[in-house]
Amino acid sequence: MYIQARFEETRIPLLHALIGAHPLATFVTSGDGEICADHFPLLLGAAGKYGVLRGHIPRANPLARKLNDRQQALAVFQGPAAYVTPGWYPSKQEHGRVVPTWNYVVVQAAGNPRLISDPEWLRAHLHQLTEQQERDQTRRWAMSDAPDEFIATMLNAIIGIEMPITSLAGKWKVSQNRPEADRQGVVAGLRARNRDADRAMADLVAGRLESENLPRPR
Repeated sequence: MYIQARFEETRIPLLHALIGAHPLATFVTSGDGEICADHFPLLLGAAGKYGVLRGHIPRANPLARKLNDRQQALAVFQGPAAYVTPGWYPSKQEHGRVVPTWNYVVVQAAGNPRLISDPEWLRAHLHQLTEQQERDQTRRWAMSDAPDEFIATMLNAIIGIEMPITSLAGKWKVSQNRPEADRQGVVAGLRARNRDADRAMADLVAGRLESENLPRPR
């Protein structure tokens, strides 16, 4: 991933927070002369410097036959993104030398994944995944709500993936390359559009601008 210096994000807790908030990954692998991209949620666990990712896929997925611990994979996690029109920039009125762009935040995690068939590992993983995704539900679903034989059948139909993260990269493109007045215009414009993704991006732009304007200790 190409990252200009002003957009690079290296703070591991912040990168981990995005993975936790947006766990649906684009999981990219290559082999046999082709590149494959699969989509499934990954849970982040503590291990090593960057952590470990755990997920599962159907055994019917060709990835379950092709994946081995000698090949590298890339998991991409996409956070908020929003189109930015130059009409929000005061500088457009000053000199007109402005163009449209997109703001976005993304994390890429690379590693060497391995497949796991152990039913107890799979059961524990599914329990953790369910707990994470159901925590905001008014009426939470639990694995114990389904018949045991049904869960056993489901477990036989999947295989686990575990990938210790060997490299972690983050790109926070939130208008840092614009003057402060333009960035304030982006915040106002995004909030006026009144969409969830736009509000999330407005908060990121405003938060980064605020952090840059904090007085530095002497």
